[in-house]
Amino acid sequence: MASVGVLGAGTWGIALARMLSKTGHDVTVWSAIAEEIDSLSATGKHPKLPHMVLPAQMRYTKELKEVCTGKDIVLFAVPSVFVRSTARAAKAFIPQGQIVADVAKGIESDTFMTMTQILADELGPGVRLVALSGPTHAEEVAVDLATTIVAASPDLEAAEYVQNVFSNENMRVYTNEDMHGVEICGALKNVMALAAGISSGLGQGDNAKAAIITRGLSEMVRLGSAMGCSRETFFGLAGLGDLVVTCTSEHSRNNRCGQLIGQGLTAEQAVKEVGMVVEGLNALPAAVALSEKYGVEMPIVEYVDALVKGKIESRDAVRLIMNRKKKDETD
Repeated sequence: MASVGVLGAGTWGIALARMLSKTGHDVTVWSAIAEEIDSLSATGKHPKLPHMVLPAQMRYTKELKEVCTGKDIVLFAVPSVFVRSTARAAKAFIPQGQIVADVAKGIESDTFMTMTQILADELGPGVRLVALSGPTHAEEVAVDLATTIVAASPDLEAAEYVQNVFSNENMRVYTNEDMHGVEICGALKNVMALAAGISSGLGQGDNAKAAIITRGLSEMVRLGSAMGCSRETFFGLAGLGDLVVTCTSEHSRNNRCGQLIGQGLTAEQAVKEVGMVVEGLNALPAAVALSEKYGVEMPIVEYVDALVKGKIESRDAVRLIMNRKKKDETD
């Protein structure tokens, strides 16, 4: 069995930590927020996952050295905006050759780096990086509902090791060598989920949501292809699979945030109402910039950005996107 250090005690990190511990792995969880560690240690519960009970054998720590030292896998499960600072703080305790997996989904707004690129930048080229991504709501993993995910890395041996550790009767793990494509999918699908939520908030129906999922996937494929990613990745679990679940699920905070924006709240008000990190808003500036950099038309991204910035009213968004220049679907 493997020894795993989990950096981050949010819903996704703690759901994975529980799953790994329950399947026999030695798991230690760290959080930068001391109160989270105290609460988890004292109650064995997570406040945002009330139906989940944490295994008694799980350990918790406030020390980065303890969560990173002597581990088979170091798992980054902090929000995307904290990946760089956490990696910088943890660098002294992570040796070269260490398998480091990341489950945060996003693109850094000023560098356009994905999460594993940030980790490589901070930890050095000697760590063995794996991105874990797919249609995986924490609320379902926390209660052992069937889930599939992708362990992506050009280092196939590292990806297969992560695949073996995370695989069990409730989670099926596939490998994919297109790590960059998997991460681009993970970031962009959150922006599309904002759009799907906005559509619902405006009172649109299933037809509009299906259109956003389909045309949103088209935008993702165009940008990914321009960036040198494999097209097949975008039609797999990390692409189409995660896009569908994030655009339709009641558990999707991006979808919920979009609904609130569509109902007239500002982005800041919507995030406050959701009460958790909304990664689609964090990825949006980079998505816009990458669209411009690679000369790729991404109208859904464009209109979500305009709406979030207050350049257009929510009631005008549907009219503007429906009245775009006519074109061939496959163009």
